[in-house]
Amino acid sequence: MLRFVIVALIVLAAWALVLNTIRVMRGLKIDWTGVAFMVGFVALAFYLRHVSAMG
Repeated sequence: MLRFVIVALIVLAAWALVLNTIRVMRGLKIDWTGVAFMVGFVALAFYLRHVSAMG
């Protein structure tokens, strides 16, 4: 029972953190082109690492 309470509190805290992050992100002016480039660059790096088995 104690584990259930601890897990429920952790899930509740994570949910509150996600909601707070979403609320903050809506108010910011973000350059989504730069974010997309960064995510694509990291994804390409992981893909090339997987394909070439180097790194």
